[in-house]
Amino acid sequence: MTKDQDKPHYHGHRERLRRRLLDKGAATLADYEILEYLLFGARPRGDTKPLAKALIARFGSLAGVLSANTQELAKVTGTGEVTIAILKIVPEAARRMALEEIMDRPVLGSWDQVLAYCRIAIGREKTEQFRLLFLDTKNRLVADEIQQRGTVNHTPVYPREVVKRALELDASALIMVHNHPSGDPTPSKADIAITRQVQAAAAELDIDLHDHIVIGRSGHNSFRSLGLL
Repeated sequence: MTKDQDKPHYHGHRERLRRRLLDKGAATLADYEILEYLLFGARPRGDTKPLAKALIARFGSLAGVLSANTQELAKVTGTGEVTIAILKIVPEAARRMALEEIMDRPVLGSWDQVLAYCRIAIGREKTEQFRLLFLDTKNRLVADEIQQRGTVNHTPVYPREVVKRALELDASALIMVHNHPSGDPTPSKADIAITRQVQAAAAELDIDLHDHIVIGRSGHNSFRSLGLL
């Protein structure tokens, strides 16, 4: 038996996948192959293709797998803590890459990048998440923070806490961002009411509310564009 024949069958497959990635680029890989490659780190030995395909079958797509929460992933046979940790770090890396594109830059001149960042950050969250983008006097982003997490259709927002945090960061303006897990980014009556409350509280301290962006899987809505601000 030759040296190559001594190697497990999966070794050759991994090497071919690696060579294709390095020689031809990641765009040549199918979704399940990208998952396979990620799973190599969790499973130094063994065939990762069955688990990769099982994950995509369960969650519908590569994006669905990477946005699934820990509890959902754990229900898939063969998915342990190491695998889950690897899958969860990918969207966080993507979020930080997108954040770098808008950090310390005038956000009103980089609006497409701001929207892209918001979609990456919360577009596929299963529950509502309320974020605040804090801006300085030149409208440069100085901080992006999660202010509250909620349920599938509600997030409690406290105008005093929003304004207090803006003062702590010496922010002169802010942008409110939250998601609709239903997928429909149409602002609700509650969204409109809380926006007006935050706007009024901020105005008392000369803090501008530039916009409130609602993110859904089908797109987004801007309060400013809708004439609600």
